[in-house]
Amino acid sequence: MRPIPDFTREAAALTRGIPRVAGVDEAGRGPLAGPVVAAAVRLDPDHIPPGLNDSKALTARARNRLYDALLDMAEVGVGLASVEEIDHMNILRASHLAMARAVAGLPAPGLVLVDGNMIPAGLLCPAEAIIGGDARVLSIAAASVIAKVTRDRIMVDLAQQFSVYGWDRNMGYPTAEHRRALLDFGVTPHHRRSFAPVHKALYQDKSVTP
Repeated sequence: MRPIPDFTREAAALTRGIPRVAGVDEAGRGPLAGPVVAAAVRLDPDHIPPGLNDSKALTARARNRLYDALLDMAEVGVGLASVEEIDHMNILRASHLAMARAVAGLPAPGLVLVDGNMIPAGLLCPAEAIIGGDARVLSIAAASVIAKVTRDRIMVDLAQQFSVYGWDRNMGYPTAEHRRALLDFGVTPHHRRSFAPVHKALYQDKSVTP
């Protein structure tokens, strides 16, 4: 049974006199195409949307409802790292860059709770890394929802130009459909060339341009 995230970590920090606590998470480390997206969210303890949970535990409909509610009730920052940045610096460093950009979009927090086991470089405030934080910490769960919905919408938009890859369904992840399309139609400007299946497809000397 999956744990349910709660506000314990944030409440403890507030009790210690830290006035602004934000959660940070990313979406899109595994796909073959599209940017990696991060979000930073500071929840209002008195106005937390009901049903808030890790994005992976929610339906698409629930995520979209919570996305709208969080934009109304919380402070939200979003950061992206492009395909070019992913290929230049690797996906881990690009994810951390996106996280730092998301935090920079918030009024300066006193503490950032980061999903994972590493604290991104470039954060200009104290931070704590929490493994499995999206399933344990409510602010990180909120960030996971914002990041996931934002990235999914980017991929749905890109699918209008490149429909053969099924990005409106697979969101750029390496599904069988996506892998077949890579081999049949080649690589687009939105594919991550440093990822093995894309690198392999490049050798076929097929490239799709907008």
